[in-house]
Amino acid sequence: MSEQAGQTHVVVGDDSDRGRYEAHIGDHLAGVLSYVDDADGNRVLQHTVVGDEYGGHGVGSALAVFALQDAADAERKIVPQCTFVQGWLERHPEHQPLVAHAYEG
Repeated sequence: MSEQAGQTHVVVGDDSDRGRYEAHIGDHLAGVLSYVDDADGNRVLQHTVVGDEYGGHGVGSALAVFALQDAADAERKIVPQCTFVQGWLERHPEHQPLVAHAYEG
C-alpha cells in the first residue's frame, strides 16, 4: 500500500480480483482506477472515479502515482485510456517512459 502525503491521509492498494486500484481515506473507499491488461502485457488504465466528497484531496493523483509505480515495479508499460491519467501525465512528463503508446479508441 502507498500513502499520499498532505492534509488527507490517502491509502492506495491493488484489488486485482476486481481489476482496480482503490484509494481509501480512513475506512471509506474514496476512489478507484480500473484497469485491464492487454494482449501485449501492457496495463490499460481505463477510468478514474473519485467520490464527490473526496474531490480536491489528492485521491486521483494518489491513484495515478500508485498505478505508475506498480507498472514500474512489474516492469510493464501502461496505456492511458483514462482522461484523468492522460492529464496527470501531461503535468508529470517524467513518467512518460512508462507509457507504451497513446490510447487509440
